[in-house]
Amino acid sequence: MKQLLEHKYLVRKNLVTIIGLGLCFYFSYHLALGQRSYVRFITLQQNIHQLEEQSEQLKQEREALETRVAMLRPTSLNKDMLEERVRVVLGYRQKDEKDILISR
Repeated sequence: MKQLLEHKYLVRKNLVTIIGLGLCFYFSYHLALGQRSYVRFITLQQNIHQLEEQSEQLKQEREALETRVAMLRPTSLNKDMLEERVRVVLGYRQKDEKDILISR
């Protein structure tokens, strides 16, 4: 019984320290491994960088396609581009032409 009373007194005496240590461990854990942790922040920064690079690449591809489409509009028709598309889509070719296939 005497030991139990001493134990309660010891806990009461150090209660603030115990709570403080608990809070320190709690915040330290979430700082290192939580959803808003530093590691997660670095990972998200890397993802943003990769997606920005992918976005730039897609913008360049889009601009190239828009340029090709602009050549086929009736107001600015490019005869070479029209001939190329007719050959690809319809399969037209002249008798003396040969196809060269390039595999990528």
